[in-house]
Amino acid sequence: MAIIGAILGDIAGSKWEFNRPKDLDYEHIELFQDDSYYTDDTVLSVATKYALENEVSFKDAYNEFGNDYIDCGYGDRFFEWLIFKSKKPYKSCGNGSAMRVSPVIDFAKSREDVIKYATMSAECTHNHQEGIKGAVVTATCDWMAKNGASKKEIEEYASREYPARSYYKYPVSMSMKELREVYKWDETCQGSVPAAIRCFLDSEDYEGFIRNVLSFKCDSDTLGAIGGGIAEEFYKGTGFNSNELLKKYLDERLYGIVKENK
Repeated sequence: MAIIGAILGDIAGSKWEFNRPKDLDYEHIELFQDDSYYTDDTVLSVATKYALENEVSFKDAYNEFGNDYIDCGYGDRFFEWLIFKSKKPYKSCGNGSAMRVSPVIDFAKSREDVIKYATMSAECTHNHQEGIKGAVVTATCDWMAKNGASKKEIEEYASREYPARSYYKYPVSMSMKELREVYKWDETCQGSVPAAIRCFLDSEDYEGFIRNVLSFKCDSDTLGAIGGGIAEEFYKGTGFNSNELLKKYLDERLYGIVKENK
């Protein structure tokens, strides 16, 4: 399930989001440490699954889970959206729409459904065209990976969406070597989604994807969540004891929703 890859990507990246040393041994470091933890990426991914399973609106699910887990590191604008309960979108292009979208592929019957659900999940908060696009592209790549697309096919699709133009500083065509040299912290969809996809494309397995994310200073938990669903679906698992890790890091409520099938 893409949500599992997204959650474990979030947890693996959480420790290094703001505290990544320049000499981090990303090739050998233990990925899941005692002080690793889940963040808003996990909470809102679970909320997406909850909304779809229970036919609750995305905005209501995000408001409920966000307020129940209020100290999980939300962006300033989303935090305001939560505490004031306005439930109105705020034209965000932040990467929050992409990091929470992975569960839609388990409820979609077609690629058209993926686009519909991804758009709905984004536009209740992130109704900027790039905020919606980030969710749609992430979910579509998850869907393609789940349904047997090759890396070349995924890359061709993602490159059309994030081409090498001046507007996209980090297009999908940018290599990992280039990302490590030029990437600057970026919390937008247009700065996060193509980079996360490249981390997947240049990996050999799920673990390699995570290590690619940790190889440069970035919003590591969120890139881990965005690309983690793609990697988990493409490689047909994470290579870790995912259930054991979910039990270790998630509380009973979140774990129960992740594992529940309706």
